[in-house]
Amino acid sequence: MQQPIKKVVIAGGGTAGWMTAALMQKVLQGQIEIELVESEDIGIVGVGEATIPPIQVFNQFLGVDEKEFLRETNGTIKLAIQFENWRVKGESYLHTFGAPGTNLGFCNFQHYWLRAYKAGLQKSIWEYDLNYLCSVDGSFNKINTQNPMFDMPYAYHFDSSLYGKYLRKIAEKGGVIRTEGIIEHVQQDPIYGNITGLQLKSGKQIQGDLFIDCTGSRAILSQQTLGVKYEDWSHWLAADSALAVQTNRFEKTLPYTRSIAHDKGWQWRIPLTNRNGNGIVFSSKYMTDEEAHDRLINNLGSDPINDVRKISFRTGRTKEQWHKNVISIGLASGFLEPLESTSIHLIQSAIVRLLKLFPHNGIQQSAVDLYNAESKTEYETIRDFIILHYHVNERTDSDFWQDMRNLPLPDRLAQKIQVFSDVGEIFNDQHDIFRDASWLQVMLGQGIMPKDYHPAANQMSEAQLTDTLDKVFAAKRQPLVKMLPHDDFLAHYLKV
Repeated sequence: MQQPIKKVVIAGGGTAGWMTAALMQKVLQGQIEIELVESEDIGIVGVGEATIPPIQVFNQFLGVDEKEFLRETNGTIKLAIQFENWRVKGESYLHTFGAPGTNLGFCNFQHYWLRAYKAGLQKSIWEYDLNYLCSVDGSFNKINTQNPMFDMPYAYHFDSSLYGKYLRKIAEKGGVIRTEGIIEHVQQDPIYGNITGLQLKSGKQIQGDLFIDCTGSRAILSQQTLGVKYEDWSHWLAADSALAVQTNRFEKTLPYTRSIAHDKGWQWRIPLTNRNGNGIVFSSKYMTDEEAHDRLINNLGSDPINDVRKISFRTGRTKEQWHKNVISIGLASGFLEPLESTSIHLIQSAIVRLLKLFPHNGIQQSAVDLYNAESKTEYETIRDFIILHYHVNERTDSDFWQDMRNLPLPDRLAQKIQVFSDVGEIFNDQHDIFRDASWLQVMLGQGIMPKDYHPAANQMSEAQLTDTLDKVFAAKRQPLVKMLPHDDFLAHYLKV
């Protein structure tokens, strides 16, 4: 029997819960009742401090003022991620949010660059990327132009716990009901197994028609109650632990995240306006907590301002992110290590997908199947992108890196690497959140140099190719005179 959705209950707050509540309220205002249940006594993971550019679309749809948002969350600008020691020790490259070059014809810019590079060009492909140029210069500014040559996509670093609180104000102002309490028992329909209500420790009963599981890795509704199975990916991504700590900010705030590979894992550094976020990701198979703690503490660059916190996880995803009348969002739906800052985006895309398929007149299996299929593809393409960083390494200093290099690959990733290596082309996967330029930068950065380029790049003479690349090279540098040091931009932009 199809039951119209009149009330949605969100179990759990934090970033996932309040992003869900805020966007759902905005889209469905006045049509459904939304109640969020959370407890101040239950901590949140709260280390998702870096994002990717689509977060701007989310904020803009909510009507968020960027300046207010940055002030409320201690936010900074993020143009890229710098990967240090990932291919070999002592080497680094940037995965920026931009795209090198510009459209020159039938084939992508990298083919023209590859032709020139094979003929002796000394410039890297990053020299044609405005995001890269601003990153190494430590600068940023708003560019008031529609010229795609000067496109400079950006995201943010921010305190995710403050972001959750900021969205809570927006959601509650719009009519979302917040209930304080700890879930003691989940009530189910005895015939169909659907969840019908939550009983809190206080004795309060909360009924609903559709339930959103934002209870983190505990997945109280989906996994614990409904028995949804978990697909474990630890055979591809060995990391199962992280230690996190906050430190004093540096004098100069970089406009990018740093990802620093060590002999048995990697470390993040994320600059906020008031502090730095730091952590080390590792596998307990290769490194003890004590080793990880020492490695992290000795590579901070500034003094800690709180205690080191341990986070344990299991890489993978729930096999059904929508099961019966429960949708899992955030850590309840799966976990991928924060190497490419995708956790908050996975929350965002899950909410948007649900709202596009929202079952206002009752749940339809066709919508459930589509939701789950798209979620599966999205998770898998991000998984493959993360595996790429580990697999294509040339480090010989530890068993960890050698084992990562020798892992059998998912078929889709193996094909993607082979095609790029052979002909310099990247093919898109549906629902892959990373553009061609992202795959290009990581593959080149990790040392994959294509054997060939597209013949369309031969349409220019050598002189024409040199002249064209020189013009792109010069054009990308034109906006640099208007850029400000990152801290100066923030001070000017955020002044009250």
